[in-house]
Amino acid sequence: MRSVFSKKILGYAVAAVVTSAATAVLKSFGDQINPITVALGLLLIVLFVATAWGPKPAILSSLLGVASFNFFFLPPLHTFVINDPENWIALFAFLITAITVGQLSARAKQRAEEANVSRQEVERLYRELQDSFEQASQTKALKQSERLKSALLDAVTHDLRTPLTSIKASVTTLIDDEHSLRNDRASALGEEGRQEMLEVINEEADRLDWFIEGMMKLARIEAGELQLQKRKTSVSEILLAATKRALPRTKNHHVEIEPLADLPYLSVDEAALVEVMYVLLDNAAKYSEPGSSIKISATVANAKEVFLSVEDNGCGIPTELRERVFEKFFRADGTGSAGTGLGLAIAQGIVEAHGGRIFIEDTTSGAGVRMVVALPFKPEL
Repeated sequence: MRSVFSKKILGYAVAAVVTSAATAVLKSFGDQINPITVALGLLLIVLFVATAWGPKPAILSSLLGVASFNFFFLPPLHTFVINDPENWIALFAFLITAITVGQLSARAKQRAEEANVSRQEVERLYRELQDSFEQASQTKALKQSERLKSALLDAVTHDLRTPLTSIKASVTTLIDDEHSLRNDRASALGEEGRQEMLEVINEEADRLDWFIEGMMKLARIEAGELQLQKRKTSVSEILLAATKRALPRTKNHHVEIEPLADLPYLSVDEAALVEVMYVLLDNAAKYSEPGSSIKISATVANAKEVFLSVEDNGCGIPTELRERVFEKFFRADGTGSAGTGLGLAIAQGIVEAHGGRIFIEDTTSGAGVRMVVALPFKPEL
């Protein structure tokens, strides 16, 4: 409070001193200066005081300027008496002009200060908003990291430990059976049992190999190191190759390939696209009942894309989970019993590397899902 009061007193003092000093300077010119020049000079002083100190010191400067103008520059000099009516008009005009100029200048300064305060407030709010966004982003990233860590732990626990457990159990059983034979005891397994143990070891080793290979492939995709070997390829070559590769997975299903006609050639990495379609066929077989149908089709959409689709009659995927199924280690069934949760993530990476997209649609029958791979192509001229 004291500092504000002191500032006001200083403003009035500056107004008085500056106006007096300006009057003295103007008076020193004697008869060489006319009243109009004096009036303009004093108006400049009022303008300066208003800009620097505000409206009230400016009013004081105006009144002092009027008194000085009357006393020192309007005849009769050195008195406050005014004989000529025109001088009254000039004095009154100077007073109104000085006060008006002072008020306008002070108001402009006040608005500039308010604008500066508003700008500082906006900057403060922007910094707060930015900090909030950063904190929210960090929180979201932390949650995603925790979710990914949990999913990775689950995947490693299930997809590494389970096969290793099966391999360990099978090998242990084979070793014990071998010891029995060496000690002239009867084999507990027999030839058929031993073969079954070896098949378990082989299948679980393949499962481990697929998981590790998938992790490495996904890491290359996310690092942008997936090297595509593109060449002109027909859609039928891709679908037939994928169907042949998936035959061991789909042997208990009815696989239907709709007639492929009038389809353009695609500039793609054939092996990579075959893997994508294999993943879709594998999922279709995995999540649908044996004996059900799996339909493969290819169509040209919007004259810019080719849609490759795999449709099943399985349990389907809830709408709210259709984006998440493409995340690493995510399984729509939530059981962790069907696959590594890497297949669709890898498929999406491969498709997007080709400039395409992959998405899920409802089937015409309402059962199961329709997985669609949309690949761009350039119509031949």
